[in-house]
Amino acid sequence: MRAFRTLSLRSLPLIGSCTAALLVPLTLPLGGAAQAAGSAEGAAPRTAAATQSLSLSEMTPLAGSSGAGEGGEDGEPVLSLAGQGLPATDTDPFSLLGVVWSDADEEFHGTIEVRARDAGSGDWSDWIALDSHPEHAPDAGAVADEGDETRGGTAPRWVGESDGVQARVAPEDTTAALPDGLSLELVHPGEMALDLLAPQPEAVPAAGDHVGPRPGIVIRSKWGADESLRESGYAYTDTVKTAFVHHTADTNNYSCSEAPAMIRAIYRYHVVSQGWRDVGYNFFVDRCGTIYEGRAGGVIEPVLGAHTAGFNHNSMGIAVIGSYGSTKPNQDVTDALSLLTGWKLGLFDVNPSGTANRTSQGGGKYAKGTTVNMYNISGHRDGFATECPGDQLYSALPGVRSLASKLQGR
Repeated sequence: MRAFRTLSLRSLPLIGSCTAALLVPLTLPLGGAAQAAGSAEGAAPRTAAATQSLSLSEMTPLAGSSGAGEGGEDGEPVLSLAGQGLPATDTDPFSLLGVVWSDADEEFHGTIEVRARDAGSGDWSDWIALDSHPEHAPDAGAVADEGDETRGGTAPRWVGESDGVQARVAPEDTTAALPDGLSLELVHPGEMALDLLAPQPEAVPAAGDHVGPRPGIVIRSKWGADESLRESGYAYTDTVKTAFVHHTADTNNYSCSEAPAMIRAIYRYHVVSQGWRDVGYNFFVDRCGTIYEGRAGGVIEPVLGAHTAGFNHNSMGIAVIGSYGSTKPNQDVTDALSLLTGWKLGLFDVNPSGTANRTSQGGGKYAKGTTVNMYNISGHRDGFATECPGDQLYSALPGVRSLASKLQGR
């Protein structure tokens, strides 16, 4: 059994006041069984969550404008195209969308654009290009741990409360075939009253000489996870050697009170639409620096995630909600990342500023069996051919490593 020591977050001078005020600690011991029991008692949403699936298998021709489209979130260009798709369609309310297809191993070679109608104003959004490369995924050899019918899919996109949608899809050339089973997934996260607890002294497992202070974490029951959606068991690896930092490549224009709903929507998209056993990330961080438990199994445990194909084993994935290609993460975000990694890596006697040799399981940037020396706090792009976590967040990682090491007393 792990030893426990007591620590008050009030004693941490390195953490900004905004972050410290928003951090929400666990009030139960952080073991797997206790964690699962606490999660199972979560309050049900006031409005039930739901997923609408609109088939894109038989699409109608759509006209596209010529030239470049309007800029998308974070200044990234959105393409305009002529192709096939779904005409403007009335829907039940939803707040997040994405496109999935039948074969999880099949890549989508083309462009997918969507736009949503605001439920309040009735205005249509600009066209949004969905990331059609399945960058956040289970390892190829671990698909059996995820579910029997995992599906490929785009990154999900938060669009806010909407009641109408339009989509258009185009292959990269006239000879390319689109994947079978294309479906536009519209997710309503449900609504719930969050009863966040005030920060207070808490038990901290002291597993080694260099364990950073445990940050406050909003557990699954507090962000409204529907535990009936996921697989009933848990999947674990042996240890945690690497923390992979991601961004959700989503909007930065959200209030932090919306973050729990965004997480519920991503969770539902990963499980219901893509067939994964649970949400892919082990933790989330919002732009106010609040840390949330992601995949179930115990926040102190080496829970197998589905976030960095090829390197999900013996690692953890942290998703910062937002897009950080040209937007610099604020100090609340970087402090939260430092706190979380300094604590969690310390439990497994890992130096946040160090490196380790990792062997790819395949399905990502490196062929199966390839040994790669990586920082113990790496960006998603270090293990997968992607721009994630965005240039600005990636360039902030040296500072995260340095502060995490200081928090460990190194």
